[in-house]
Amino acid sequence: MTALKFFMVPGGPTPVAPFSHAVEADGWCFITGQMPTDPADDSLPLAPGIHEQTIRVMENLKIVLAGLGLGLEHVACARIYLTHFQDDYEAMNQIYAGYFPPDRRPARTCIGVTGLARGARVEIDFLARR
Repeated sequence: MTALKFFMVPGGPTPVAPFSHAVEADGWCFITGQMPTDPADDSLPLAPGIHEQTIRVMENLKIVLAGLGLGLEHVACARIYLTHFQDDYEAMNQIYAGYFPPDRRPARTCIGVTGLARGARVEIDFLARR
């Protein structure tokens, strides 16, 4: 195994805890779960709805991927966390599905959780491969 590479992407979202945006091991890139925070101003309130939050999370993930020289086509697996699972699952899926071609969707797990940082409704992390 090659040495781990730790990445903080310039212009990426401000971390809400002590972590790297991504860690790479042998071409596998573990992308930290992103929140629906504004990468230009972390102090702004989160959007109230799941549509806007899901879009912001996906756009934040794209920023991190781009900082590694990757794109959504490199994503092998996604994990999604929802605080209002029953209310938000379908709406989140509609937004999420639009980011991937139907024949190139990553493997995925979606989990209902009791809380997320900053009171977010959604968080998504990725596993990507160079």
